[in-house]
Amino acid sequence: MKEKITVAVKVNAPVTKVWEYWNAPTHIVKWNAASDDWHTTKSTNDLQEGGTFTYRMEAKDGSVGFDAEGTYDKIITHNTIKYTMLDTRKVCLKFKEKGNTTEIIETFEAETENPIELQKNGWQAILNNFKQYAESI
Repeated sequence: MKEKITVAVKVNAPVTKVWEYWNAPTHIVKWNAASDDWHTTKSTNDLQEGGTFTYRMEAKDGSVGFDAEGTYDKIITHNTIKYTMLDTRKVCLKFKEKGNTTEIIETFEAETENPIELQKNGWQAILNNFKQYAESI
C-alpha cells in the first residue's frame, strides 16, 4: 500500500472563487509551481468525471520539465475533486468553506523516487503559491 501524504492551506476567499482559480487553465499557469524557478507553461483541464488534465511544468531556465497528467474519478462542485495520476497514484482534494475562507485539504499517494518530506514540502509549496495568488486578485 502506498503511503498517503496530506497538505492543507486556508485561503481568504469564498469557495466559488477558490474553485474557479484552482480549476481554470488561465489561472493554473499563474500559480502551479513549487518554487520561483519553476512555472507551468501550459494547462488543459476537462473538469468532469472521466475528464483529463495536463499541466506542463518546467524549470524557468529550460533545463528540465515534465507533464503532470491525470483522469478525474469524482467531482462534487465546490467540495471534492478525486483523480488518478498517469502513474496510478490517487489524489483527493477537499474544499471546505467557512464564511469568507476556504480550506483546501489535499491527500495524495506518495511516489517512490523522492523522500516523503520532499514530496510533502513540494505539494505544500504549490498550495502556498495558490493561496498567495488567489488572495492577491
